[in-house]
Amino acid sequence: MSITYVDAIREAQEKLLKEDPRVFLYGQDIAQFGGAFKATKGLAEEFPGRVLDSPISEDAMIGMAIGAAVDGMRPIIEMQFADFSSVAFNQIVNQAGTHFYRTGVPVPITVRLPSGGTPGSGPFHSQSMEAIYSHYPGIVVVTPATVSDAYHMLIQAVELDDPVVYCEHKFLYRWLKANSINGDGLPLGRARITRPGKHATIVAYSAMVHEAVRAADRLKEESGWDIEVVDLRTVKPLDMDTVLASVARTGRLLALGEAFPWGGVTAEVVSRVVTEGFHLLDAPPKRLNSRDTPVPYHPNLWAAHRPTPETICLAMRELLTF
Repeated sequence: MSITYVDAIREAQEKLLKEDPRVFLYGQDIAQFGGAFKATKGLAEEFPGRVLDSPISEDAMIGMAIGAAVDGMRPIIEMQFADFSSVAFNQIVNQAGTHFYRTGVPVPITVRLPSGGTPGSGPFHSQSMEAIYSHYPGIVVVTPATVSDAYHMLIQAVELDDPVVYCEHKFLYRWLKANSINGDGLPLGRARITRPGKHATIVAYSAMVHEAVRAADRLKEESGWDIEVVDLRTVKPLDMDTVLASVARTGRLLALGEAFPWGGVTAEVVSRVVTEGFHLLDAPPKRLNSRDTPVPYHPNLWAAHRPTPETICLAMRELLTF
């Protein structure tokens, strides 16, 4: 029986609630309704008083969670959509992110952000916020791309004493399935070679890992090129050792992300490779992101807005024939 990406997130929360009395869940409509995406379905009945509906006030949600964490609890906060976390921005980056530095008291909160776009979601329910939170010291930002990582990285996030922004991709919720949730034991902060190759490297994360693999398979079939795909898994911290080792093998780099192009994770990857591994490159590195516009509603426009296997293949052909 297969398990979906969102099922893995629910099972991880169930395990955490069973095994750690300090854990509780807090978010809009997560108790009686099970959350907008059913990631907490049935948990309120199984754990009375520990799965709590919040007011529609994201800053109040995070403020309460910070207080609870300082007092010894391990809250998991579900933002209904990643976009709305901007309302709680001050609490996340100025309070949670700096608290240990200022006081020596940790703030072990995990903020779940349903991230990225889906057809018809539009500009207020489709944004990728990982780079914004990665900019600030003291915050760990994870971006699971597999069913196994969705499960294991959520458990690891809650076990950390640092505040964690856990970016789960909505497009993967029910599309992505696996036969089991057995993982390979990689810790937070370690990237994974998803697809080995020798001619070029694609560094991606979250849902773009799957688009990168599709493009790499197509290029192999059409042209015989072997493309290596690196799944960052965690964008803060950033595992540059794995990225640089891959570029050393292939000599070419495409940094791929679904977020907007200005700045961001892809810019950071390219900047660090150029700074730390310029001698490894046989061609100028490239980066590919969504277009620099708000995310459109119409499914066809949404598909044209973000990187696809077609646009990834085009970028790779330019890179490989340089």
